[in-house]
Amino acid sequence: MRPIHIALAVLVAAVWGFNFVVIEFGLGSFPPLLLSALRFLVAALPAVFFVGRPKVAWKWIVAVGVILGIAKFGLLFTGMANGMPAGLSSLVLQAQAVFTAVFAAVVLKERPGRLRIAGMTVAFAGIAVAAVDEGASGPVLGFTMVIAAAACWGVSNVLTRKASPPDALNFMVWVSVVPVLPLAGLSLLIEGPERDLAALRGLDWSGVGVIVYLAWITTVFGFGAWGFLLRTYPASSVAPFSLLVPVFGMSSAALVLGEDVSGLRWVAAVLLVGGVAVTSLVPSKPRAATPRPAEGPEPAVVASLEVPLPAAGGR
Repeated sequence: MRPIHIALAVLVAAVWGFNFVVIEFGLGSFPPLLLSALRFLVAALPAVFFVGRPKVAWKWIVAVGVILGIAKFGLLFTGMANGMPAGLSSLVLQAQAVFTAVFAAVVLKERPGRLRIAGMTVAFAGIAVAAVDEGASGPVLGFTMVIAAAACWGVSNVLTRKASPPDALNFMVWVSVVPVLPLAGLSLLIEGPERDLAALRGLDWSGVGVIVYLAWITTVFGFGAWGFLLRTYPASSVAPFSLLVPVFGMSSAALVLGEDVSGLRWVAAVLLVGGVAVTSLVPSKPRAATPRPAEGPEPAVVASLEVPLPAAGGR
């Protein structure tokens, strides 16, 4: 990779890692489901008018929009609102790569192989260590919700693999359209219209900045740049940079939010990131009885397309 493109990959990882700190700030002003709805609304509009028509079937856009947009991000934001630290969230969410490998083995019949199974085992050991650390010092509910968000992300990665979108940015913008109204409706039902109205009436420049970062910087810029890199270089060259996301997430949470990183959390980070690295970078074995179709990204590479975003993708 050219140095400028290496710098771009590191920048995207930094943007996605710092995303968790921004979410933490946003949860101080908005209820979690409303914040997620606003994030997708601003990510979809006006971008949806410029990316062109969807390039995959609507069933895939709706399916990923429901699982990724509503379930994954709803659980992530709500888990963080229930006390899950931003840095730990950025780490634990990387379990999505392990869930992706498990679901791909079941749905796509991709045999993981011994080395990949070993990587998954190490990663799950990291989750167990993180659970022990968080169980001793924080709310278990928030931790459980973020694990569930990682599992939902794994499902959406397999769906994305099945959809095989030729344009990652086009796909993510259209996926962003799907969760807006359902998340807004769930926010009204669960969080209450009074709380939502109070948050919207109290909207200030810091709140606008949070939404713009989550929508345009994390989603539009992040996925656009990542998609460009995947079109320019082999996926095996680009995917490892996604492992920097929890590094930036944990370090920025410690620096900006003053989050403490315990010894157990460092152990969890080493195990989880190491296990995810093995799980993500070792190719799975195709079914012997079925010829492999035209070469496409491995499930873990598709997973790297989805990093929150949001995310957490997002991603």
